Formats: sequence, C-alpha cells, structure tokens
Amino acid sequence: MKKRKRLLVLRAGSGPANTLMRSLKAGDSSLFMVGCHEDRFEIKKSLADRNYLVPPIAQDRLRDVLRKIIKAERIDLVMPSHYVDVRRLSELRDKLPCRVFVPRKSVVERCQDKYGMTMFLGRRGLPVPLTYRVTRLKDIEALFRRFRPARELWCRIRVGTGSAGAIRVKSPEQTRSWIKYWEDVCGMPEGAFTLSEYLPGRDFCVQTLWQGGRLIMARSHERLSYLVVGGGPSRVSSMAALARLVDEPRVIEVGTKAIRALDAKASGPFFVDIKENKGGRPCVTEINAGRFASVSLAHDTAGPDNMSVACVKLALGERVTARGAPIAEECYVLRGLDALPTVLRADELSEGVVDLTGRLRASEASADRAPSRSNSGLSRNRAVTPGNG
Repeated sequence: MKKRKRLLVLRAGSGPANTLMRSLKAGDSSLFMVGCHEDRFEIKKSLADRNYLVPPIAQDRLRDVLRKIIKAERIDLVMPSHYVDVRRLSELRDKLPCRVFVPRKSVVERCQDKYGMTMFLGRRGLPVPLTYRVTRLKDIEALFRRFRPARELWCRIRVGTGSAGAIRVKSPEQTRSWIKYWEDVCGMPEGAFTLSEYLPGRDFCVQTLWQGGRLIMARSHERLSYLVVGGGPSRVSSMAALARLVDEPRVIEVGTKAIRALDAKASGPFFVDIKENKGGRPCVTEINAGRFASVSLAHDTAGPDNMSVACVKLALGERVTARGAPIAEECYVLRGLDALPTVLRADELSEGVVDLTGRLRASEASADRAPSRSNSGLSRNRAVTPGNG
C-alpha cells in the first residue's frame, strides 16, 4: 500500500495557509496535512487534518517545537505560508528531521530586503524602478529632485508584506509626514523607507517553481483591483480582489530572468511582482522566495498543472513533468474578506444573473434624446439602478 504523504503547514488557519491546503487537497486528496499556529483562534479555522496549538515561538525554540510535531506525526515535508517562516526554515533546513523546500538563506534574505533586492537586480541590468533609500527626513527634498520631472513617487517600507506602509506621494511634505507617523506611532526605525518612481502601468504577478536552477512551471496573473484592509491611503495592495489569469510571455521572461540573477541554482517556489512603467516596460518591484501567492494557487483549479502538488513532489524527490497547457481565455479570480476564492471563466460570468445594465443604458440614452417637458414633473435621467435601496 502506497504511503500517504504527510505535510506540516505553518500558520494553519490563516488565509494563505488555508488557500495552500485547499489547493493541495484539490490536486491530491490523499495528502495528510498537519497544521500549527500560536494563535488559538486562528488554528480553529485550519483546514488541516490535525492541528497543534504551539507556544509563541522564538527562533531558538522553533527547532524544538517543530521537531516534536514532525516526529509525532511522521512528517515528510514542512511548508511555510508567510515570509517570516520562510526565513526561519531557511535557517533550520539542516536541523529538522524532514524535508524543507525553500531557497538558500542568503537568497531569502536578499529577497526580503526590497531595497537591497532592487539594487542587486539593477546592477545586473534587470528592469527595476529608480529607487533611493530614505536615510534621514531632512534629505527628502534632495531625493525628490533626483526624480525630476516625475510628479508622483512611491514611498514604502523595505521589509514586509501586504503593501504595509506603502503610499503614493506628490511632495516632500507628504513624504516626511507619512514616514514620521510610522516612526513616531508605529515604532518603525529610521531608514526603513524607500522612495521610487511611481509605475502607472499594468500590475502583474508571476508565480514560478524551480529545481536546481531549472524552471519547472511559470504562470502569471494581472491584478485588476485590490483587497485594501483598513482603508489604506494608497488603495493598492499586493493582495488582488479581482485578478485575470493571463499568458504574458514578456512578463514571465522578466520574472524568470530576475530569479536566475538571484540564484543560478534556484529551488522551490518564487513569485515576482511586476508593474509597467509609463512606457509600458515591465519592472520588477518585489520577489517573494519560498512561498506561493494566494491568487496563484487559483491557477491550480483553472489549468492542468497543480503547482502546489508539484512542489511537494519535487521536495520529496519525485519527478514532475508540466503539461504547460494555457489557461482558458478570460479566466478571473475573485477574492474578498469572509469569502472563498472563486475562479470564473468569462462565459460563466452571466450564469444565474439577470443583466439589466444594457437595458438601463438604453433607457438613459433614450431619455437624453427626448425633448424636455417642463410640465411632466419628471427628470430627464430618471432611470433607477437596482440595488441602491
């Protein structure tokens, strides 16, 4: 009888961890998943077959806690879903009694410093936004002059996820106030922010899977709208509310070249955030090493290749052959708070929906063309949109 693969998923119950487990189960229902989390409320949401509440884990205790679970559950592979855990696992890969399939520690550290990663790629000729580190608040005017004639810049924190601390700015005053708020109220250390050229074009994510420097799979999606938690002023986030699965060879090429520049022997999952500049050129803005983007896992239900299951197979020494068939045209991913991700093809958008938009537009156009009747008591554009109650 074939042995069931047993996985340990960190931060089980969180959105990214549950999305990962959902994708894994869709591709291989025989997988046995164990989850752990230090938050007793988060772990109750976990989709794992068995769950562990663990104490708050400092780095010096993480190895012992994980080893205990790995031995008790006979775990074959431990999988992260958060950038902090990727870094921790890259440091512990040789100290755990199971497989760990994340990039080397030096690669992970370079990717997690967005400024350092941008400088590294720029020196190697990769397209990246012009970026400067804000070391002192009194230098902001001088930095702004370096971007002339640009009128808008992008201000963000060097480390983190979810576009925390990111904002579009138009003046040194706005920039200084924003950074000072984060330093005074949020405890952000001096020198944590960067300023870069604002990229106004299309926004892409490229999800890839590698083994020993060989590209196994690559997919891309375009972010069309964003999940902005807490009313973030930039109204932009790395988390897409609506995304379109796309086949963009030029974008995938930029993403894969960037990863090869970072690590000629890359192994594990990487996803690359790419945005077009004002000339339409794709520029790398961020690389996340060792984990999957949540939207990217929706590709697993839309296409023939399940990348998360392929990742498990590679990690455990099995052969993987990608079929590489393109995603169906006009395929969308919808995500929202308190809602499961939904994958829809264009021909499914109208199923079960009564579409009144065309009828209303025709009614409004007819009203605009009709002669005004001052004694009718009616407005010329009286059409009412359903759902406005």
